[in-house]
Amino acid sequence: MPQATAILRQEHEAILKVLGAAEEAARRIDSGGSVRREALSGLSEFFRLFADKCHHGKEEDLLFPLLESRGMPRAGGPTGVMMHEHDEGRVLVRQMVEAAEASNWGEDSQRKWAAAARGYIELLRSHIFKENNILFVMAENMLTAREQEDLAAEFEKVEIEKMGAGTHERLHAMMDELVGELAPS
Repeated sequence: MPQATAILRQEHEAILKVLGAAEEAARRIDSGGSVRREALSGLSEFFRLFADKCHHGKEEDLLFPLLESRGMPRAGGPTGVMMHEHDEGRVLVRQMVEAAEASNWGEDSQRKWAAAARGYIELLRSHIFKENNILFVMAENMLTAREQEDLAAEFEKVEIEKMGAGTHERLHAMMDELVGELAPS
């Protein structure tokens, strides 16, 4: 079974791909173009479900408490910083969802979506860098191979119980569609 931190890094790669699609959507909007409302809704939904509920859920419910039980402090420590950034990201994703679902859909809604997306992209790229290169390295030094495997098994349970069977695959298909539609021109 793969290590838990390897699974989280793989999920980061998927999130980074969709951040690239969101960046292209924001660029198109900023340059006076438009993006299909369904694409903006799809990007927002991917971030809400995959990045936050699934990925951040695994970190917050399983990895962070385990690290804290081993002595990593939350207050002023790496997990506390990551939790704060997760909360900041939730605010931005909520703004993206609200803009994409606005009843008065138009240029203003698209601009609001793009502004929230730019903030989210910047936040998450920095956040992912810190997790991949600092927090996960610390976790790999603190946890045994067996603990990593047990955590990975718990991740699988979370995906089925919290997200529902087949949701992970549906979100990856959504990712492929969005990345294909919003490839840089």
